[in-house]
Amino acid sequence: MASGNDNAGMKVVATNRSARHDYDILDTVECGVMLRGSEVKSLRDAQVQIKESHARFEGGEAWLIGMHIAPHSSTGAHDLPEPDRKRKLLMHREQIDRWRMRVDLERLQLVPLSIYFKDGKAKIELGLARGRSKGDKRHAIAERDAMREAQQAMGRARKRGED
Repeated sequence: MASGNDNAGMKVVATNRSARHDYDILDTVECGVMLRGSEVKSLRDAQVQIKESHARFEGGEAWLIGMHIAPHSSTGAHDLPEPDRKRKLLMHREQIDRWRMRVDLERLQLVPLSIYFKDGKAKIELGLARGRSKGDKRHAIAERDAMREAQQAMGRARKRGED
């Protein structure tokens, strides 16, 4: 069913690099986001910032709060949406119920990891995350550095073996 190239037709607009540093990502989901026409134009021009944003469940729906989309230059003053307004996330009812229960029981947070276009539609990769303490962050950095050094050493050893 899946094609050989799953990223065909996918254009990443923005990523939240600090999210993977500040949180342990336990699960991810792809969801749509309700936007106005001028917001889509700004998104295509990568005029978006998701670093300070988060998602929340309110009234049985998922909402993205704090995502900043700069107004597009061709937008008239009468149709100017608020750059930091709340935006509704489009998720299946079962996903909302399952994730809401996990957020409430396990004291987790919903963090946007990236925003991209897939087949012409704006999508957000949302992560179910647990916050890291300062020590956990240091441990993760040390682990990542050790892994990088091991990969480099293996690459050097392979290169010597080929010569």
